[in-house]
Amino acid sequence: MDDNYPVHPPQARWTHVALRVTDIAVSIDWYARHTPLKLLDKRQDDHGFAAWLGHDDSPDKPFILVLAQFLPDSDPFKGAPIATLAPFAHLGIEVPSRNELESAARRADDDGCLVTPPTDMPPPIGYICMIRDPDGNMIEISHDQGVYAHAQKVMR
Repeated sequence: MDDNYPVHPPQARWTHVALRVTDIAVSIDWYARHTPLKLLDKRQDDHGFAAWLGHDDSPDKPFILVLAQFLPDSDPFKGAPIATLAPFAHLGIEVPSRNELESAARRADDDGCLVTPPTDMPPPIGYICMIRDPDGNMIEISHDQGVYAHAQKVMR
């Protein structure tokens, strides 16, 4: 069988996390409002809908959040509950400033999805807040967590 795409990663890479959602339009709008992720692709087929969200500035090292909403008659996971990342399991997003984190927390509070208000935690956790997406998945917004700084140091 021939490949579908002419371009492939030069080595094995971590490329995505996938979440099953109940309403893809609501989820796309929520992630666009509450995270820096952008809609990169949206598809529909006989099984349902899929959306790829991510950053549009790193095509050589993509990391995508895949959202999938299956149609009831063709849902391969029919009858299984929608698994959620909670209470500790979460997606983490590090922002460049305390102000950006506080703005994200205010938006989440206004929309009723703020779980943990901005809180200073001991290193390496940093300044964080937790928000909940429409399906109950936890998203941690952090500042000064060190994930980005440490990756810059060890991956050069």
